[in-house]
Amino acid sequence: MLFTLLSPLATDFQGFNLFRYLTFRTGGAIMTALLISFLIGPSVIRWLRSKQGGASNIREDVPENHLSKAGTPTMGGFLILVALVLSTLLWADIRNPYVWIVLLVTVGFGGIGFADDFLKLTKRNSKGLPGKLKLLGQILIGSAAAIWFVSVTNSPIAEGLAVPFLKDTLINLAWFFIPFAVFVMVGASNAVNLTDGLDGLAIVPVMIAAGCFGFIAYLVGNTVYSGYLGIHYVEGSGELAVFCGAVLGAGLGFLWFNAPPAMVFMGDTGSLSLGGALGAISVVTKHEIVLAIIGGLFVLETVSVIVQVASFKLTGKRVFAMAPLHHHFEKKGWKEPTIVIRFWIIAAILALVGLATLKLR
Repeated sequence: MLFTLLSPLATDFQGFNLFRYLTFRTGGAIMTALLISFLIGPSVIRWLRSKQGGASNIREDVPENHLSKAGTPTMGGFLILVALVLSTLLWADIRNPYVWIVLLVTVGFGGIGFADDFLKLTKRNSKGLPGKLKLLGQILIGSAAAIWFVSVTNSPIAEGLAVPFLKDTLINLAWFFIPFAVFVMVGASNAVNLTDGLDGLAIVPVMIAAGCFGFIAYLVGNTVYSGYLGIHYVEGSGELAVFCGAVLGAGLGFLWFNAPPAMVFMGDTGSLSLGGALGAISVVTKHEIVLAIIGGLFVLETVSVIVQVASFKLTGKRVFAMAPLHHHFEKKGWKEPTIVIRFWIIAAILALVGLATLKLR
């Protein structure tokens, strides 16, 4: 919004010229989201605690030591959403359709998570919304976003799938691109949701991925850098760097309150919205496969659940002591901070591998 209002003044007042630079506005988005989080965080947590009334929202299928966290309010993702959306609207070019596409997925998925968390808070029900209803809502929102993306993006980029390590390779998915894009957004959303099981476990890998995709969006939206690196240029996609900056700032602000012992949990409001946002950004920047590398930790967590369920149904035996994977290590005796920090390290390593695909072609 600031860019939209102030950029016309840049020609007359040199001081306003800063608002034309993505890097400056991205930095502004980071600091604004962080400041909003610090300002409203305590009030939001008090409100959530009053709604929960001390009731437990701890699921039954978690290790016994999680019972000590009973009474900690969930739906802390609402804090992330407020800071993220306000910061993005303030610093991004709101005339850019890609900003609105990503916001649609973020807020839409967040709304589904909000309904789920609100039921947990007010109805004293640890299960929340039925899983099929949540999935249906995600598919509908993801479909709308994918169709919107195709309508505002030129062919063959719109329906194409870029392949890492291969220069100028673009696989035309035609009509199949819509369900593929929906799968990416819904899959990323639920993968982050599965990872959100320990204090601080999900938010830091999300910030790492957001930082990487902010860099990718900046490069993909620049004709010079995209041409030099041999990656596909998507006009206007660079504006998503501002959104990614807002994710970083909001994530840092949330982590302040989510650091062990957590004062608030992210809940589905945060995990579904942030995962969906990463998926939507990867679709816009044509780096869907790279998301599976950068967000490899989320993939590992999801695969552990799939393997566990499949193994138990087919053989009656479990591969892991408990799924998702972080619960397996809890059962093996690892302390929660050890698991969280080591998973952060894995996320950072995978992010570096994902970024390497930009040059290794």
